[in-house]
Amino acid sequence: MIDRKNLSDNELVQLYLNGDFPSLEFLINRYKDKVFTYILITVKSHHLAEDIFQDTFIKVVRSLNTGKYTDNGKFISWVMRIAHNLIIDHYRREKNMNTFSNDGAAFDLFNSTRFSEETIEDLMINEQILSEVRDLVEELPDDQKQVVIMRHYLGLSFKEIAEQTGVSINTALGRMRYALINLRKIISEKGLILTKV
Repeated sequence: MIDRKNLSDNELVQLYLNGDFPSLEFLINRYKDKVFTYILITVKSHHLAEDIFQDTFIKVVRSLNTGKYTDNGKFISWVMRIAHNLIIDHYRREKNMNTFSNDGAAFDLFNSTRFSEETIEDLMINEQILSEVRDLVEELPDDQKQVVIMRHYLGLSFKEIAEQTGVSINTALGRMRYALINLRKIISEKGLILTKV
């Protein structure tokens, strides 16, 4: 009996390539929540996120089977890059077809357990604030919005963000800095008060 939970990603890949199919299933389960959350936060549609998630792991399996994966200790970064590229491909196709999806799922990016014991009124105020912040993040340029989502909603380090977006750590840090500057500017211009009175 193989104890897969103590094996590295590469060891699981090698077991799969040697015919141990449950090792790939274990590896996919290790990262499925992280990958799906990233896709969902980016596309904001549960149905679309499920499609892209499925396509991501189909591509992962095909790439493994055809020897296109080279282990460098960054299996999850490779998977996230595949997901990211499939998201970009989807929007390129949509743009070329001149279609627009209005399926903006109201997924609460800022959901927090610290709000759970507040009154209904407090919860409504918090919902309004979070909705406004979510709208503000949407106004950021794509590269800045991506860093904010990956850092604050997915909990990735700047090193992981840099690897997954193909930029240097300094560029990732710079994008976050400009995102915060732009958010403050938008808040000021709109005269918003994003705190409870």
